[in-house]
Amino acid sequence: MNMTLRKIATGLCMVGLSTCVAADSDTGDSRYAPGSTGKYQCDGRTYCTQMKSCDEARWFLANCPGTKMDGDRDGVPCEKQWCGDGVGR
Repeated sequence: MNMTLRKIATGLCMVGLSTCVAADSDTGDSRYAPGSTGKYQCDGRTYCTQMKSCDEARWFLANCPGTKMDGDRDGVPCEKQWCGDGVGR
């Protein structure tokens, strides 16, 4: 199988797989990298209405391609639903 790496905003993903390596490039924060919590996996969900917490939304934004959770592109997902006003930060 021919796999290629694709750079996303916060890391690298294997195209064709839901395998990503992500970390904040400034701080090296890997809290949302695969294996760090073991709670989440890329499963096709892309919207804030499909998330159950700010932590989950942050993990999806950092690890899953095609998410639509950061409209203003400031790195904070789901600000209206989960991560706004200091909640979940």
